[in-house]
Amino acid sequence: MTAIKRTAHAGRVACALAICLALAAASLLLPRPAAAGDTVQVVYHADFSDPRRFSSMLTSINNMMNYYENELVEADVRVVFVAHGIRFLTDNPLADTPFAEDAALGERRANLKGRLLSQAETRGVKLELCDITRSQIGLPASALYDNVTLVPSGVVRIAELQHQGFAYIKIE
Repeated sequence: MTAIKRTAHAGRVACALAICLALAAASLLLPRPAAAGDTVQVVYHADFSDPRRFSSMLTSINNMMNYYENELVEADVRVVFVAHGIRFLTDNPLADTPFAEDAALGERRANLKGRLLSQAETRGVKLELCDITRSQIGLPASALYDNVTLVPSGVVRIAELQHQGFAYIKIE
C-alpha cells in the first residue's frame, strides 16, 4: 500500500471512529422511556368549555395512567383548571357568569364528574383550580368538588410545574 493510500485509509478510519463516538455521545442525551422506579410528571392545562374536549382529556389521562400502572411507573399527573375549565369542577351551573352551563355540559356533567373524580380518588390525579377564576365569579370554595385544590394563579402554577420538569399537555 502506498503512503497516500495508507493516509487516505487512516483518514476514513478516523472519520468512522469520530462518527461512532458522536452517535454514542448523542444517544446519552436522548430521553429514555420511563422505567419501574421512575416518577413521570405531567401537567394538563384545562382552560376550555367544550365537554367533548374535556372528555378527550379524561380519556388521555386514563390511557396514560393505565400505561404507567402496567409498566410499574409512578405518575404525578396534575390538571390545572383556568377560566372556562372551572365548569368541570362544580355542580353549580354558574348562571350569569361567562362560564355558565350550556345544554351540552348539562347533558354530560354526571358522566364527566364521575370520570374526573375517579381519576382523582383512585389514581391520585391532582386537580388544581386558579383561584383568580373562582374569586372573579364569586363562587364559594365550598361549591367545588372535594378533590380540588386552589392555587393563587393557574398560569403561574403551570409555569412552576414546567420549571420543575413536568411535561405540558393541552388537548386541542
